[in-house]
Amino acid sequence: MGKRILVVDDAAFMRMMLKDILTKNGYEVVGEAPDGAKAVKLYQELKPDLVTMDITMPEMDGIQALKEIKKIDPQAKVIMCSAMGQQAMVIEAIQAGAKDFIVKPFQAERVLEAVRKLLG
Repeated sequence: MGKRILVVDDAAFMRMMLKDILTKNGYEVVGEAPDGAKAVKLYQELKPDLVTMDITMPEMDGIQALKEIKKIDPQAKVIMCSAMGQQAMVIEAIQAGAKDFIVKPFQAERVLEAVRKLLG
C-alpha cells in the first residue's frame, strides 16, 4: 500500500505540483487543504502518514496548524514548505515539531528525499 499524504498549500498550483511529484513516485495523496484550519480537520478525518504544510496561508498559518495537528497526534510527520527561506520561520516550525523543510519552487528530488526520509 502506498503511503498516504495530505498536501496543504493555499495555492492550487503548488498543491498540484506536489501531488504530481508524489503520485508519480507511488505515494497516495489522500487529501488537499487550502489553509491550516482545513488541514487540521482533514488530518483528523484522514489520518495521513505524512503532511506537507505551507507556512504562509490565510485563516490559520502552517505553524499554527502544525501545533494543532501535534496536539491531536504527537507522532505526526509534517514537512514544512515555504517560498521564503526565512530562518526564523524555519526554526519556529522545527521547534513546533516539523520533521523537515522544503523550499519553493519545489525540486522533485528534494521533495522525494524529505518524504522518503520520513516514510522509508
